[in-house]
Amino acid sequence: MINLSGKVAIVTGCASGIGAATLRRLRADGADVLGTDVNADWGKDVCAEAGAVFASQDVADFAAWDRIVSQATDRWGRLDILVNNAGTVSSLSIEDVTDEAWDRIYDINIKGTMAGCRAAIAAMKINPGGSSGSIINISSTSAIGALPSDVAYCSSKAAVRALSKSVATHCAKAGYNIRCNTVIPGATDTNILTQAENDVPGLKQAVAATVPLNRLADPAETAAAIAFLASDECLYMTGSEMVVDGAMMSIHPGF
Repeated sequence: MINLSGKVAIVTGCASGIGAATLRRLRADGADVLGTDVNADWGKDVCAEAGAVFASQDVADFAAWDRIVSQATDRWGRLDILVNNAGTVSSLSIEDVTDEAWDRIYDINIKGTMAGCRAAIAAMKINPGGSSGSIINISSTSAIGALPSDVAYCSSKAAVRALSKSVATHCAKAGYNIRCNTVIPGATDTNILTQAENDVPGLKQAVAATVPLNRLADPAETAAAIAFLASDECLYMTGSEMVVDGAMMSIHPGF
């Protein structure tokens, strides 16, 4: 296991999927964790089970980010890790997407991620002992190989990649000991995919067949990559991208 003892983390979108697995993993590795989500019922249950603290949050409420970060620093005296995991999809193509759908996707997936980075850096700069911290932003393989059916999601997740690199280089050039990296999950067995399979029977099997490993990822496998980036085991990694996709993005489309 990775040692995160003495570190304080915030994990957004903690109620299910990769967020819930990440919260559990960071707690198991010794971090104190504040989990946030718009789904208070599920979020509270996940946090209670893992021994974490829950706070209700819509990441697109930018003004609320300072409150969320202050909740962690007031309780534990510092902030070491931010996992910007909260995200949403629209399943609308370029011909179908509405202004409202586009704005909502961008408010959550990219503007919410930006606001989280901004608030976290302000806190990490004044950590006891000097500036330090690790920000992990969650993108998607849809940012590399786009889906024709969701133009807003794909483009917003591509923006997360560039945002992370900008944050990383800014912090490095400013002399802050704050790293920012991106995790790019592939096809993962989450509640979103389970709900989609209710409408499209056999969807999980079909998606798994596109992965060279011939299976979906367990959310815990992505959480393990996030825990590594959160740790002091990779202090020279910043502005990097960790792809966790079972080689899905590595295979030639003709094979």
